[in-house]
Amino acid sequence: MTSTVRVSDVTKVFGRVEAVRGASFTLGQGELVALIGHNGAGKTTLMKLMLGLIRPTRGAIEVLGDNPAAGEFAGRRQLGYLPENVSFDPALTGRETQAFYARLKREPVTKALELLDAVGLGAAARRRVNTYSKGMRQRLGLAQALLGEPRVLLLDEPTTGLDPELRQTFYDIIARLAARGATVLLSSHALTELEERAGRVIIMNRGIKVADGSIDELRRLARLPTRIRLKVAGLAPSEMPGWAPQDATCRRLNGHIVEIDAAPERKIELLHRATAAGNSVEDVDVVPPTLDELYAHFLRQSEQAP
Repeated sequence: MTSTVRVSDVTKVFGRVEAVRGASFTLGQGELVALIGHNGAGKTTLMKLMLGLIRPTRGAIEVLGDNPAAGEFAGRRQLGYLPENVSFDPALTGRETQAFYARLKREPVTKALELLDAVGLGAAARRRVNTYSKGMRQRLGLAQALLGEPRVLLLDEPTTGLDPELRQTFYDIIARLAARGATVLLSSHALTELEERAGRVIIMNRGIKVADGSIDELRRLARLPTRIRLKVAGLAPSEMPGWAPQDATCRRLNGHIVEIDAAPERKIELLHRATAAGNSVEDVDVVPPTLDELYAHFLRQSEQAP
């Protein structure tokens, strides 16, 4: 995989605050990567460093083969960026705003205006931005970020203010861009949305990268239990099935549902026990650790580290 972004032992200090400390990772062509962490974890600072808006105190950043903070950074027009809080000239219409940014990037205006339809702003394109809701301004920011099919797309809380239909449209758009080779780095607190869509997750805490990998890789590292939910016929409300291991954590949910916490190495054994002949199991659902649970685990682990 060709690297488009390299972050090498980067530290950024603002006064007495170490916003990022010793961060290192690479982003590859066609990757859709989630960058997650609490407010103040260093996510936005990392994005600004990649854009060349600020320079690292120590370490080096390379984007599309060059230093993004260099005055003649050749790849600047191939970057797309959506900040968490977008701001536009309120006197311009959505159409005029998109045309302005298209000319800045030397992109065809006609093609740029088509993006307004793609993000659900076609009907409001001739309205002034000062009449837009927060969600509409967010959509306009997304249309601006997508100009020219950028090779590197940096998105900071991009789905804020979007309804469920437009959120799905947004993820469809960035999935197509990634499939065509774009690198997408997406910062969001909507972890449930990211779980099924991000190919890789980077977790930050207090400026430090504390985990980095695919969801499956993070599950293997965390070794959190998998929940096995079974619908069992004929059990009294407080009864547990006889085949349930004595040393396993079991609980009853909604009548006939039994939930068992299974360690990774015991998952198959428990499924065999539950579905053996003679047991009254009517349905089985296997629930692996969620991204929310993995995130909480790695944050706790980093806080406990010496």
